[in-house]
Amino acid sequence: MVQSLWNAAKASEKTTGLEQLVYRSNLIGADRRVCNIYGGNTSTKTTVKDFRGRDVEVMYVKGSGSDLGSMEAKHFTGLALEDIGPLMERDSMSDEEMVEYLGHCMIDAKHPRASIETLLHAFLPYKHVDHTHPDAIISLCCADNGKELAREIYGDRFVWVPYVRPGFTLSKMIAESVFANPNAELVLMEKHGLVTWGETSEECYAQTIKIINEAEAFIEARVNEANLFGGVKHPALPAEVRRQIAARVMPVIRGAVSDSKKMILSFDDQDDVLAFAGGMDSPKLSQVGAACPDHLVHTKVVPLFIDWTPNADDIDGLKAKLAEGIAAYKAQYKQYFEDNKNEGDVMFEAAPRVILIPGVGMINTGKSWALSQVSGALYHRAIAVMRGATSLGKFVSLSANESYNVEYWPLELYKLSLAPAETEFSRKVAFITGGAGGIGSETARRLVSEGAHVVLADLNLEGAQKVAQEINDQYGANRAYALKMDVTDEEAVQAAYAETALQYGGVDIIVNNAGLATSSPFDETSLKEWNLNMSVLGTGYFLVAREAFKLMKEQAIGGSMVFIGSKNSVYAGKSASAYSSAKALEAHLARCIAAEGGEYGIRVNTILPDAILQGSAIWNGSWRNERAAAYGIEPDQLEEYYRKRTTLLVNIYPRDIAEGIAFFASSKSEKTTGCMLTIDGGVPAAFTR
Repeated sequence: MVQSLWNAAKASEKTTGLEQLVYRSNLIGADRRVCNIYGGNTSTKTTVKDFRGRDVEVMYVKGSGSDLGSMEAKHFTGLALEDIGPLMERDSMSDEEMVEYLGHCMIDAKHPRASIETLLHAFLPYKHVDHTHPDAIISLCCADNGKELAREIYGDRFVWVPYVRPGFTLSKMIAESVFANPNAELVLMEKHGLVTWGETSEECYAQTIKIINEAEAFIEARVNEANLFGGVKHPALPAEVRRQIAARVMPVIRGAVSDSKKMILSFDDQDDVLAFAGGMDSPKLSQVGAACPDHLVHTKVVPLFIDWTPNADDIDGLKAKLAEGIAAYKAQYKQYFEDNKNEGDVMFEAAPRVILIPGVGMINTGKSWALSQVSGALYHRAIAVMRGATSLGKFVSLSANESYNVEYWPLELYKLSLAPAETEFSRKVAFITGGAGGIGSETARRLVSEGAHVVLADLNLEGAQKVAQEINDQYGANRAYALKMDVTDEEAVQAAYAETALQYGGVDIIVNNAGLATSSPFDETSLKEWNLNMSVLGTGYFLVAREAFKLMKEQAIGGSMVFIGSKNSVYAGKSASAYSSAKALEAHLARCIAAEGGEYGIRVNTILPDAILQGSAIWNGSWRNERAAAYGIEPDQLEEYYRKRTTLLVNIYPRDIAEGIAFFASSKSEKTTGCMLTIDGGVPAAFTR
């Protein structure tokens, strides 16, 4: 049952009508069983002073595109009720007329555009109104016998309205139906949701919770767990096996869904997903349609359901079914668009947003990890609705045309337009070795600032986690992910890419940056020192690039590799034969990979920095002392020594290298591969030639 979250002490701190509305809205949005993410709307009617100091009756209503769970006062719109009232006398009003009219009713031009369902709230004569999408209520409203069952639950206390797309017509229909029933306590919107009200904010919230729980109790008394979704056809595979399978197929999925625009993926194997994906009736049930109009923009009308018998030894078979299924889904979506389009409509990406795999789980796609999570969160709600509706009767949904007219509805698309514009690295995933260090962390921040998702791989897990947390605090959840990896350990590198696939679906950019440095005269260079340099700087770069190459080929959407070499890649460093040789190996390895990667759209370029002391674990160790000794100076004189030996008389910092990496990884260099770029202030002895 849904629990009331009302806290009288906290509520008493909210002294204005708007503050109380924010509090109530946040409580409603805190439980997704009550209201979908970004869905629903709330309102309050109160009196405020206008710009001339006059008392005016105002309704505050949720602003378009906001989420009830996180809304603040600034996300609500205030409208003069005196101006809205006369609309009830009209017979009709187009969406365009409604939006324009409501714009004139706003008491502050800086407020956001009012909710699509503003008139629903305004036409009802109650001080506080909630419109929500509770699982239990939508289960009832999406059951073919829902109206009859509602009489058993609510008697004559409810109003049932048939499905009509939100706007003037539906708002007036609801108001007239409520006026016609003096016993009405709620409105059930067919295939859509719930409307409740109250004279105080607390009363309104309590009514919402009460009505939901009445429906939930009715449904749960009729649920047969053993027979849900037709009974179990495919039990879930063990958790670790599910993850292994998902990691292996997600790059294939990512490539297949990214033909138009790249997508970020996420994996979900929660219990309800596994139960639904393994149900006997689920292949057909999943194709009935959306469980709520609010889902459509983020989930599309239906998911892609893969007809596959769970078998950990049949990964190739699953990959084939995924490729075939995604191709067929896109073809069907294009036909759906052609069958229903209106003049001026531009088709979204045709690829599925929700992919269900029996025994394994759900994979969601989106232009960002956060939006893939929205698709997943909404499909959890869809599963809950189908669970309830099929326990009551038959699950029904909107027609294809009704669905299309919500998915491509200008008022719904307006919400999407409020999102920040995409930038250079939006929809891209970067894998950075040495992610905790100066160059690695600065590169991560640089790429994320232009939209990337980044994986920070480092032996220093704590350091990588610290950088990732700083990035996520600034840019949002899971924009950066930290993992521990030894570049010389083949299994560890393979596991790191598998984890990356699970987190984001694949990889577009790798920055081969992990390193170390040693210094000693050639005749004093030990085999151990030689092997250490070759292992980390040679074998390590090889393993990281090879596994990325495999993954990029499987995605078949190209990619960019950037190797962090050194001035010593082309310059014979004094007392640094092991280090210099390994760095030369890196540069030539990059060219070799570039020669093979071209046909797959994989570009490989190298940056040759010099003497980056800031934020470097290498330069904070013995290397500083060794290089100072090689030049016959004190360690604290090194920075000035390096500056003076450049032709530009400058020091080189991590941000300078990050800019070079961003250039090579970007569209600005999309026709450049096998190139070396010096970022060393100009050291003549290291000029490439």
